[in-house]
Amino acid sequence: MKLRKNLAAPLLAGVLLFSSGVFTSCSNRSTKLYSEELSRLKNESKGKLSTHVDEFNAYKNRPATDGPFNASNNKGFLLENVPLFTSSEAGITKVYNYRWWMISKHLKEYKDPEDARNYWVVTEFFGVKPWASLSGAITCPAGHQFYDVRWLRDDKFLKSYADYFMRGSASRLNQRENGNFLTYLSRPESHHFSSWMVNGVEAFQKIHPDQNWTREILPSMEKHQQVWDSLFTVKTSAAKTAGMYKILDLYDGMEFSLSAVLGLIHSDGAYSLYTQDTWRNYYLGWETTGNADQSQQAKQYPKAFRKGYPDYYLVRPSVNSYAYGNLQSLANFYRRDHNSSEKASYYQNRAADVQKKTLTVLWNKNDQFFNTYSAGDNEFGAGDYEARVRESVGYTPWYFNMIPTDSYQAYSKAWDMFASRQGFYNHSGMTTAEQQHPYYNERAYAWNGRGWPFENSVVYKGYANYLRNYKKSATTDEKTLLYDYIHKLALMHGSEELNIGEWYIPSDGKTFGGESDYFHSTFPDIIIEDLLGFQASHENAFSIHPLLPENKWDYFYLGNIRYHHHDIDIVWKKDWNPEKPGNQSKLCIWVDQKLVASQQQLNKELTVKLDR
Repeated sequence: MKLRKNLAAPLLAGVLLFSSGVFTSCSNRSTKLYSEELSRLKNESKGKLSTHVDEFNAYKNRPATDGPFNASNNKGFLLENVPLFTSSEAGITKVYNYRWWMISKHLKEYKDPEDARNYWVVTEFFGVKPWASLSGAITCPAGHQFYDVRWLRDDKFLKSYADYFMRGSASRLNQRENGNFLTYLSRPESHHFSSWMVNGVEAFQKIHPDQNWTREILPSMEKHQQVWDSLFTVKTSAAKTAGMYKILDLYDGMEFSLSAVLGLIHSDGAYSLYTQDTWRNYYLGWETTGNADQSQQAKQYPKAFRKGYPDYYLVRPSVNSYAYGNLQSLANFYRRDHNSSEKASYYQNRAADVQKKTLTVLWNKNDQFFNTYSAGDNEFGAGDYEARVRESVGYTPWYFNMIPTDSYQAYSKAWDMFASRQGFYNHSGMTTAEQQHPYYNERAYAWNGRGWPFENSVVYKGYANYLRNYKKSATTDEKTLLYDYIHKLALMHGSEELNIGEWYIPSDGKTFGGESDYFHSTFPDIIIEDLLGFQASHENAFSIHPLLPENKWDYFYLGNIRYHHHDIDIVWKKDWNPEKPGNQSKLCIWVDQKLVASQQQLNKELTVKLDR
């Protein structure tokens, strides 16, 4: 690596640093101090990772690995491939390492008989579930998986994973219609659940750019989005939700939601069994859908239910935001290909249309929140019905920076509920529905309040984007709120044997419930991008813009990051030299073992430009 032309010469025999356009220099003595501390912290992070992996490998009664990485070889793989991390917060450091260990168990080699080739896929559950693709991979968490796995130094895993879902057999084979298929809409395995995989591919390519590979797979990514357009949009032109994206709760990865409950209660005919007094008997956890299946309405309207699950589509902030993210990414990919400006404009306009409809239809000025509507073309039940309940999916637009920057303040009040005990803030973590709603319920296997790490991953990135990309300058209280949520999520992993599961109880949860070592959410990406602020780019540059409150940690090291074919290391410390009094806060960045940038402020954006 070499700095660009105006950064190439040394200054006063020191080291030239670049900090948001301000040049400073370090003496050789201080440079040596920083480099020695980098070396120490890098070794410390390797030692902690090694020790932690030994501990994790000794856990009893855990699911066996889905792929080739196990106790015999996972330590070497992880030490070589993952971004190393250590901090003065030992608990978060350990959870970070645990989550990489868990991820390694889900990297699976799949010999595809349809394509007669091998793929790397990333699994969610262990084994091959009836609702999975034939490889065992499931589309529901794929967006999260792309955001986490993109940080591995080896890019082969996600290239192969994208190939499998975008142009492999999963893009052609229809999802198996078995006992777990609770819809009448046949679709490819690649679209069994909602996802933002095209956007995930773009996030991956910002770390490991390969324009030739992107150009090859781009037509298949277009076709991937076209399936969403053809199967999952409201077709009734006169409907308020016309042209918007729709999904069943279940296939948005959320089983049962209060927005669906309110729409079903408002409906008559096929769904007249759902009332304020009875809905819990028919739509509150899997033990209740059998009751609906035996109802008179299910017998009279057999196409309105599938095994007791209502065929009632919703236009949700989540699935419309995913579509916006995918369309915007297609525009970005084509914009980088100078011969495809027409397609770039086409997808940019498509994204803008989804954005406009989401902002005008789903935003409720009175509630100051993005609400869910029922699809205007539902065959059964009320169409275009607005569910007046705040659900955490209403924060999804911020995940994709979907809010216009010139009018972001008009939507900012939504975040008041993120900090409110009447809203989503609870003792042990974030709820999935506002606590003040009379139907709030965190005990049922539903998204009616119970916490789900999947949704933590969406909302925390959305809030980090709001603070970093819209507000620009976050207050101490706002940064502390983000940290508090992340710290609670880390604590939920446990203190003795760490674990990540499906759900937790926000009011008094001690740990996760459901599956063990479950890859349905992010954590490395929450630390790297959301908290510590590593902002990747298609350009040969990156920035560091931490939202970590200065009073929480004494230091952190984040390194061994392979980015645009360079190696990146980052250290922030309050006290670099114990023998020197006073605050010595400094954030330092190394590229290919050369100290290239520093600044005293932790929470100020620091940009580094790279040459190829």
